[in-house]
Amino acid sequence: MQKFETIDVEVREDFGKGSARRARRDGQIPAVVYGHGTEPEHLLLPAHQTTLAVRQANAILSLKVAGDERLVMVKDIQRHPLRQTVDHLDLLIVKRGEKVSVNVYLDYQGEVAPGLAASLDIQEVAVLADALNIPDTLVVNLEGREEGSVLATDIELPEGIELEIEEDTVIATVEEPQEIELPEDEETEEAGEEAAAAPAEEKSEEDSE
Repeated sequence: MQKFETIDVEVREDFGKGSARRARRDGQIPAVVYGHGTEPEHLLLPAHQTTLAVRQANAILSLKVAGDERLVMVKDIQRHPLRQTVDHLDLLIVKRGEKVSVNVYLDYQGEVAPGLAASLDIQEVAVLADALNIPDTLVVNLEGREEGSVLATDIELPEGIELEIEEDTVIATVEEPQEIELPEDEETEEAGEEAAAAPAEEKSEEDSE
């Protein structure tokens, strides 16, 4: 079962950009909680603890709100464009045993057959997973793979995880490395021609003397 952080939060009563800035200065992150037919609820979360908790993809948080406790999944993180601090969170209410749609990163492992290289077309895939048992990554084994396409069916899926993309989706391609011809710099080429011609011109002048 996925571990989740327990956080004591406050109900947000003041709204607007000014109040949001004051909350951030006071070490709090504004957030909205929604889902399961409930009215959106506006909260304030402690900045330091929450920032650490949401480093994990698809993080699950246990919020304690006025004596009540609920599980939520981080659906969206808004960050400051320069400082990259967390400015706002969108949180989705989840229930134990409920399946949710999430994106999970692919972990390509192993070496392909000698003389070949793998081109990775997809870095993450959408899956349906238990809200409290979301994998951090999904493994794709490339060990000894010969030339050809690597499909979504090659993703190793833990029990209870379902793909939300077509099984014949190409996620990587194994092929011979492509040689890239770099265009020669015209100035470099001209300088090379001048350098090659210089000894011949000097020799011609010596002969005339």
